[in-house]
Amino acid sequence: MRYRELGNTGLKISELGFGTIPILSGHVPVLPQYFSPDNDTAIAIMRRAFDYGCNFYDTAIVEEYGDAETKLGLFAKTVDRSKLIISNKARFYNGAEIYREVLRSTENLGTKPDIYFVHQVDDSNADEVFGKNGALEALYDLKREGKISFTGIASHYYSVLFRAAKDPRVDVLQGSGNILERGMLDRIRAEAAFKGKGFILNKVYAAGLLIGPFSIAELIGGVLEYPFSSALLGIGTFEQCDDAFKKEYEPVHFEFEEVLERLKKDFDPIGCDRCEKCVCPFGHEIHTSFRQFNYFHLGKEFWAINKLRMDLEATYKHCKACEEKPCQSECGSGIHIPEEIERIYKLITAFGEFK
Repeated sequence: MRYRELGNTGLKISELGFGTIPILSGHVPVLPQYFSPDNDTAIAIMRRAFDYGCNFYDTAIVEEYGDAETKLGLFAKTVDRSKLIISNKARFYNGAEIYREVLRSTENLGTKPDIYFVHQVDDSNADEVFGKNGALEALYDLKREGKISFTGIASHYYSVLFRAAKDPRVDVLQGSGNILERGMLDRIRAEAAFKGKGFILNKVYAAGLLIGPFSIAELIGGVLEYPFSSALLGIGTFEQCDDAFKKEYEPVHFEFEEVLERLKKDFDPIGCDRCEKCVCPFGHEIHTSFRQFNYFHLGKEFWAINKLRMDLEATYKHCKACEEKPCQSECGSGIHIPEEIERIYKLITAFGEFK
């Protein structure tokens, strides 16, 4: 296992980290597979990763990750705690609420979290998170009180991560990316504001959907060129643990067109790298619609259809009516956005009328 600097925290973190969603008992609809190991099995899986050199484990509160948080706490008691880096997160944007959750997480884990993230921050809640009495202010207070070691912001949006990168109260960022959805990673690599911040990368496998078209060695190796601190991999079985941590992976460079060509063996993908520059004047997330279209064809049909139905009808109507189309001029991939939106609309309407 190789190790990287966790920004300016002074910590050395394993290049690959253990994402605990798959060890929960129950059902999480964003996952393509469910494992539900009992406590002893979950602890043994985490211990195997530790023995391979993994020192970073990421979880979330019970409402989000079920009993994964408590299972991680049980595991932490079986090893030298000083050799672990534990991150936790909660989807609360008000300071008082996240302060309460940190204390509850500490009780569930039986130890203080090293990093605590405000989870799923987006443009609709960012002002509350970063503002007076917001979640970030509370985390900063908790750090000064010694109840956590470092503060974090987790988001799928470049605009939020860029704001967090410029905020001196934030120690660690968490964002998503993989060899297909690499646009945000390319922007982060080029932006000086991110230097000095720890960066945790998730969705390396795209929730497992890219496994098949690509090998694990290609998916892990394909992101190693980026300046993250640790890449989180969702682990739910001994086999997945062995695949992820048993050996060191070497960097593999894929041109974006190579990735698309591999996917074209099974379907006609939309060539969006999720750089998130396609800002819509009506506020629609074009890149998210493109992502869900690709995810639909990669095996996440039910989830993608439901996500697309939430906003696609309005997106389609506004796209047809929009004359300026600034999203088109900003798209570095040269995608004909109105044409692709219509293609997605036809796909979804084939599954029944919008409600």
